[in-house]
Amino acid sequence: MVLKKSILVLLFSVLLFTNYVNGQSNKPNVVVIYLDDLGYGDLSAYGATELNTPNMDVLANKGIKFTNGYATSATCTPSRFGLLTGVYPWRNKKAKILPGSAPLIITTKQETLPKMFKRAGYQTAIVGKWHLGLGAGNVDWNAHITPGPNEVGFDEAYILAATQDRTPTVYIKNGRVDGLDPKDPIFVSYKKNFEGEPTGKDNPELTTMKWHHGHNNSIVNGIPRIGYMKGGEAAKWSDVDMADHFLVKAQEYVKNHKKEPFFLYYALQQPHVPRTPHPRFVGKSGMGPRGDVILEADWVIGQFMKTLKDEGLLENTLIIFSSDNGPVLQDGYYDNAIEKLGKHTPAGKLRGGKYSLFDAGTRVPFMVYWKGTVKPQVSNALVCQIDLLASLASLTGVDADVNDSEDILSTLLGKSKKGRKSLVLEAGSKTSYRTGDWVMIPPYKGIAVSKNTSLETGISQEYQLYNLKKDVSEEHNLAKSNPKMLKKLLAEFEEIRGKDYSNIKKKY
Repeated sequence: MVLKKSILVLLFSVLLFTNYVNGQSNKPNVVVIYLDDLGYGDLSAYGATELNTPNMDVLANKGIKFTNGYATSATCTPSRFGLLTGVYPWRNKKAKILPGSAPLIITTKQETLPKMFKRAGYQTAIVGKWHLGLGAGNVDWNAHITPGPNEVGFDEAYILAATQDRTPTVYIKNGRVDGLDPKDPIFVSYKKNFEGEPTGKDNPELTTMKWHHGHNNSIVNGIPRIGYMKGGEAAKWSDVDMADHFLVKAQEYVKNHKKEPFFLYYALQQPHVPRTPHPRFVGKSGMGPRGDVILEADWVIGQFMKTLKDEGLLENTLIIFSSDNGPVLQDGYYDNAIEKLGKHTPAGKLRGGKYSLFDAGTRVPFMVYWKGTVKPQVSNALVCQIDLLASLASLTGVDADVNDSEDILSTLLGKSKKGRKSLVLEAGSKTSYRTGDWVMIPPYKGIAVSKNTSLETGISQEYQLYNLKKDVSEEHNLAKSNPKMLKKLLAEFEEIRGKDYSNIKKKY
């Protein structure tokens, strides 16, 4: 069976690499479009009835729509680490939600997606959100910042260092703050404020967006942020123009590199807080800023797809779309995301959301689109972003240090209905186990509902066992009624987690 699958993938790859002419490379371009906090139920292709996302829907309805597609974590930094390295984020103690001043958590010697593509002869780039740390500590933001994306495989990098709600609120181009005036140096701190600088906590009269929790430090464009910052006025971004700004950078990239195979990691900031839609989209959703920025993201993706078409690249480009974790409504600012939600269900029928061990924390929209090559279909196969490294290495025909990544190329291309057998998922350094239709959440100490987000965390001091095929909303805990299955999953889980989980287990 394994041999048959290998031959199938080999023959398919040979076919792909001989199908392209007209002066283009015979190697397909690869684009990963990655959204931030987009939920399983936020797309009309995934069942949303109150939001219409026609451009994202094209990727789902004319490509492969996976119904069991997962990020590795219920938060951003760990998921991005897993996607780029093929390593479970819980294996790296530094893979937590990082401040904007954090050092790089991917080592320069580590295998990454862009490094693999470079060995395959690809040009590589990231446009958008990074949030994996920069430098080696005590970054001088006025000099060349290294190591960063360029040192882990990206030829070109145009990024925001962390998140839109964190300092520094500037773009960084290939290791240097874009547009920085040397006469107005920039300083960043996550420990204390700079003398004379206003904050959201002390100067609410200077803010245009009210903070709910945590976001009460330096004020930029009327928005209080996490972290402190001084200087760099000319380099500060315009929040309402961010989506347009990154779109232009992504469009310029594909135009400049259309004669060679490229890998583009296009990491949009929507719908993460602060939700700052361009005036063109304000009020369009009727759901407040969160709904508006989802519509904005959909438009941006449509414009990017149009660029690929106009440049004659669409039929030679494999596009993978997903989100870094599940949805959250209240995540630091008062923006009416809850009050104006109406009938919309960001997580669909799933339970939980961002930060949660329940399924909505990590099960996300996951689509693969390749015009003329991938046939439209819906797949229930278990797939994960961590598998992109091994799978795309198989596509390009190069060797890679795949670690936890599994080669599911035939599944991603719609030639197989079988995905990975099992998956360890993470939320806040706590892990759960998914295999087949079953999910097991071990006992942990902690709160059941977050006071800040009002979301269920999935934490309980009792074992939890759910059959997702029969109970997608995880309402019926079968741990006590099916001890045999619980024991089986726990043994498999402990074999993967090893000593890491044994240490946790001893506490409870």
